[in-house]
Amino acid sequence: MLTDPIADYLTRIRNAALAKHKVVEIPASKMKKEITKILFDKGYILNYKFEDDIFPKQIKIALKYHPTTKESAMSKLTRVSSPGLRKYVGATELPRVLNGLGIAIISTSKGLMTDKEARALNIGGEVICYIS
Repeated sequence: MLTDPIADYLTRIRNAALAKHKVVEIPASKMKKEITKILFDKGYILNYKFEDDIFPKQIKIALKYHPTTKESAMSKLTRVSSPGLRKYVGATELPRVLNGLGIAIISTSKGLMTDKEARALNIGGEVICYIS
């Protein structure tokens, strides 16, 4: 039994990137699907596929690497808010990751979004993770 499925999701991606795997399979949930869509939209992963026809449902993520140096597009994945200690921020306190070069994923009343989108909409929420 997992107590923090989002931390498990981030750890699986981090471990696969360190081992230079091309594809990683992760058990699916609605929040993990939304985080995956954000990672794809921001260019941190190459592609993804939701496999809803099998049980348990899976997410297949194709990791992205630099063509010459073979370094992962994601250098750092950090879980911020955990089940034991939630981290909430207001619209004026939204974090900047690497002075705007990275992203923070925020869970708001309007759904999951990046820190830049939340700043534009002037809403705060729970800080899920930092990605750079």
